[in-house]
Amino acid sequence: MSDSDDERADEEWNYRARHETETQRLDRNWAALLQELRVVQTGVQLLTGFLLTLPFQQRFVDLTDFEVGVYLVTVALSVLSTMLLVAPAGIHRALFRQHALPALVSTSHKLAVCGIATLGGALVGVVLLIFSFVMSPRVGLVAAAVAAVIFCGLSLLATVLRLRHRVDDDRPTRG
Repeated sequence: MSDSDDERADEEWNYRARHETETQRLDRNWAALLQELRVVQTGVQLLTGFLLTLPFQQRFVDLTDFEVGVYLVTVALSVLSTMLLVAPAGIHRALFRQHALPALVSTSHKLAVCGIATLGGALVGVVLLIFSFVMSPRVGLVAAAVAAVIFCGLSLLATVLRLRHRVDDDRPTRG
């Protein structure tokens, strides 16, 4: 099923179940997305701020070349994640009063998904960096692999729940 088929089915379901117009649905989706972004932005901004201060710490010079490489990739992922998760606010400003709510919600959703994915990469990088520095590179790789498996597992769980609810959404509504 293509995105447009999904959107059409979503609109039909929302009208049947919620009795809301497309504009009301878009307003609700935008509000929900903003709330989610508020939660994620705080975490990614704290992570990015923490990473940006590390080179100014005395023990930063003790990092191995491998750890410096991990650090730089992790900073890049964290900064990219911050940009992706903050971009919807800028897009909203650019499109303000342009009657472009469908484009705003769709684009912001895609940016949020990409921002969360890059945040996951940054978190795995932080785990790798810290465990490598404190214990050993081998322990760091194991810890990073565990963190990656957990992140991917949670993403898979979200996919399973989404597919499961898609079946439930086809049931006739009561009332």
